[in-house]
Amino acid sequence: MRARRRVLPLTFSLALAALLPAALQAAETSLTAPGASDDLLAELRGSSSVVSAETSGLDSAQELLAAALSDYKTLVQVLYDAGYFGPEVSIRVDGREAANISLVNPPRRIDRIEIRIATGPAFRFGTARVAPLPPGTELPEAFATGQTAGTGTIRAAALAGRDAWRFDGHAKADIGAQRITANHRLSQVDADIQIIPGPELRFGQLKVSGQSRVRAASIQRIAALPSGEKFSPDEVRKAGARLRRTGTFSSVTLVEAETPNADGTLDFTAQVADQPPRRISFGAEIASNAGITLSAAWLHRNLFGNAERFRIEGEVRNIGGDEDIDGGLAFRLDNPTRLGGDNSLFYVGSLERIDRQHYTMNRAMLGVGVRRVSSDQLFGEASVEISTSDVTDAYGADRSFDLLSFPLHGQYDGRDSEQNPTGGYFVDLTITPFTGFGNSASGISMLADGRAYRSLTASGSVVVAGRLQVGSVVGAAASETSPDLLFFSGGAGTVRGQGFESLGIPVGTGVAGGRSIVTASAELRTRITEAISLVGFYDYGAVDDGSFVTSASRSHSGAGLGLRYDLGGFGPLRLDIALPVSGPTDDGLQFYIGIGQAF
Repeated sequence: MRARRRVLPLTFSLALAALLPAALQAAETSLTAPGASDDLLAELRGSSSVVSAETSGLDSAQELLAAALSDYKTLVQVLYDAGYFGPEVSIRVDGREAANISLVNPPRRIDRIEIRIATGPAFRFGTARVAPLPPGTELPEAFATGQTAGTGTIRAAALAGRDAWRFDGHAKADIGAQRITANHRLSQVDADIQIIPGPELRFGQLKVSGQSRVRAASIQRIAALPSGEKFSPDEVRKAGARLRRTGTFSSVTLVEAETPNADGTLDFTAQVADQPPRRISFGAEIASNAGITLSAAWLHRNLFGNAERFRIEGEVRNIGGDEDIDGGLAFRLDNPTRLGGDNSLFYVGSLERIDRQHYTMNRAMLGVGVRRVSSDQLFGEASVEISTSDVTDAYGADRSFDLLSFPLHGQYDGRDSEQNPTGGYFVDLTITPFTGFGNSASGISMLADGRAYRSLTASGSVVVAGRLQVGSVVGAAASETSPDLLFFSGGAGTVRGQGFESLGIPVGTGVAGGRSIVTASAELRTRITEAISLVGFYDYGAVDDGSFVTSASRSHSGAGLGLRYDLGGFGPLRLDIALPVSGPTDDGLQFYIGIGQAF
């Protein structure tokens, strides 16, 4: 940088600025850098306080001059990061170089600020060395002889060398001497960086600090830091993730001790802060034929002092709908300390009255299971449930089903957002072997739900979303299977524009659920404003009395338009209006209101 500037002591300049009158105006600004690439030019403009002055609310002469003076250092650093080590930066304030303007007598008004940059030649690496390194270390490809040099690349290479030793068990690895020289005649940078590995260390003890209601022993058990094993940053990250996953803590930080122990171990301290222990939530959804559904849930995040998560939820359905009012009450208790680490034990139970067009059911269930979390995106559950139900459906009245079930549930969530995804995919799979007692049959019920999202624009303003659901019951006849394990199509979760559970299998004068189902949905989501989106959708569903859907299976479809209003962290407020396209129906126009995308 070849600009002259005078610098006053900071305290004096700030005090003086406070006494000067502020002339408010919108100054005209410009930034030019002949020969710079579009990406570099965009980065320079994005980093400049002068260019962003108007949007940042900087409008007084003092603020604009301060922004201009700060831009010298900022812009030079951007150029250094890009490999330009001989730039010239000129910032002219109404024709005067900003660095030459006296802070004792600054201008009362600023109308124009011009930034002119001569990047100079791009420098390339001569020597590019980071040593010593453990075997197999990969440095950034850009850090190599002949590649464009940049301070950002040098920093990345140094950190990669240090982190390689940390992943090799050397927790106290650090960056040592750095010899970096720029040869302006050759436009060349030589970078020679020393890494100090330090000793290989093992995990020591995990201590706990912070005012938490969770017992320290429980925090240690949940974190499951592998004491005695070789140090690994991945294990530290996993320990923190396990604590956050409980939902009990508002913040979790694992801090390694400054110095290792004499036996070659390294202690850690878990610094935690609790969430409020209780939470109450409410929900509502409206459909034209199913009426209003109201739900509420009560959650305790630390029921017995071991970060147990206890949730009770209730739901009342069909308020003002075509069927009688029904609903249910359910609970789930998750205990992360019972098995520790990535495994937890859970207990579930429910009482439910289901009143549908084609069947009614009174059902009670109790179960216990194990949950295994493999990553932030993937988990699996295995449980044992015992249930009893009394059913009236197309096959008869007051039929009893007493079942011992073994649900296996897995889920992978690779979406970029749970509430309003624009990319990625989601897969949920449940396989439930069940054994019947008395006159109840045995078999297997399966249901897979896959969703995919792709943005057609860089900003995510246009998104294509698709969903496919496939279900099947094998080993038991439909008449011997509890109706909540059979499949109907129609309504918000399957085919919009068709009546809720309107498609099934004819049985005498009634309708029963099928032993197989396939539904597919496609949506085109277009953002109109930052908060409002318009959605076009098409849904299709098919149900069969066999274990597999075929081309001869009964089917129907629907299509419509939706409106979304973004509520931030809650997801969008959803309104869908749909009409039947094919299949037997006389329900006409359907509408659905809820919170969150349809899928």
